[in-house]
Amino acid sequence: MRRKTFLKSLGLLGLASTFKIQGALAWPTYAKRSALGGNCVLIPTETAGPFPLDLSANPYFFRQDIREGKPGVPLRLKLRILGAANCLPMPNVRVNIWHCDKDGLYSGYSQPNNPGQAGLTYLRGYQITDSNGEVEFLTIFPGWYTGRICHIHFQVYVSSSYAAISQLTFPIAAKNALYQAYPALYTKGVDPRNFQDDNIFADGYAYQLATLEPDPDINGYRSFLEVTVQGSGTSHAGYLEKENAKNFVLGQNMPNPFRNTTAIPFELFGAAEVVLSLWNINGQKVAELLRDTLSAGVYRVPVSLTEMRLPAGHYAYQLNVQNENGTFVDVRLMSGVL
Repeated sequence: MRRKTFLKSLGLLGLASTFKIQGALAWPTYAKRSALGGNCVLIPTETAGPFPLDLSANPYFFRQDIREGKPGVPLRLKLRILGAANCLPMPNVRVNIWHCDKDGLYSGYSQPNNPGQAGLTYLRGYQITDSNGEVEFLTIFPGWYTGRICHIHFQVYVSSSYAAISQLTFPIAAKNALYQAYPALYTKGVDPRNFQDDNIFADGYAYQLATLEPDPDINGYRSFLEVTVQGSGTSHAGYLEKENAKNFVLGQNMPNPFRNTTAIPFELFGAAEVVLSLWNINGQKVAELLRDTLSAGVYRVPVSLTEMRLPAGHYAYQLNVQNENGTFVDVRLMSGVL
C-alpha cells in the first residue's frame, strides 16, 4: 500500500499520531484535572474557523514538526486526550492542530485580513495518540491578531462519526512575558486582549488554559493541556469501524510500550487475504510483517525491532483484510523504548 493510501486510512478511521522529539527533556508529571472514575469535564466546543483545512485530505500534514522554517520562539505542545466515561487516556485517536504565525497570519488562505497565504501549509499537522493518550507537536509560539486573544485550534477525531473541536489559550502574564522577551520577533508587542473580551473564551476558559513554561532543551517553551472528549477508549464507533468489526478485530500490541520485542494480535471471522505492515513516523512503510491467506481464527504476530534493524520509537502498524465482503483496514500505534 502506498504512503498516501496509508495516511488516508488514518483519516478515514479517525486516528491521530504522536512522536517524541529526539533529545527532548522528560516532561514533568502533570496531575489529572479530576480523579479516576468519570469526573472529567468535556472540553468546550468552539468554532473551527476562520481558517480551517481538512488535514486528512493531505498526507503531508501527518507530521510532528509543523514549523516549515517559520520564525518564532520554539514551542513544544503536548495534548493528553481523556475519555469522559472513565477519565482514562484514549489511544489511537487522531489530533489535528493549526494556528497563526508570529504575525497573526494563517496558511492556506488569501483574503483582505490574511493576504498572500494561499497554497501554503505551515503550522498545521496531525498525529495519533500513543498508549498514554498523548500527542506532541513542535511548533512556534503563535502571535495574535485583531479581535482575538492568542490561541491554538485543535480537533480530536475519536471515530469517523465523532470529532471534538476546540481551542486552547495561555496564561496572560506568561504569554505577554514571552512576547516582551522577544520584541524583534513579535513586533506587535504584548497581546492587548483578556479572556473576558475574547469572543471565544469570554464564556469560560478553565478547561482550555494550557500551561506555559521555559524549555531549555529547545531554547524555547513547552505547553501542556488535558482534553476530555466523549467516549471511553475507542467507543462511539462509526460505520467504518462497525464494518471492520464484522470481519476482523485488530488488537493493541502487547506489551506496549515495549523493549525490542512485542506481539500484534488479531482475529479473523472468516477466511481472508491478510497483509500486516509497519510504518514509521513519516508515513513510510518500513516492514511487511505478514502476507498470507488465512482461515478464521486468532493470530499473534511477533515483532522484533532488532531483527528488522529498526531503532526504538513510535510506529504505526496496519492490517489490511480482503475477503468476500470487500477490503477492510485498521491501524494502531506501537511504542518501542530504549
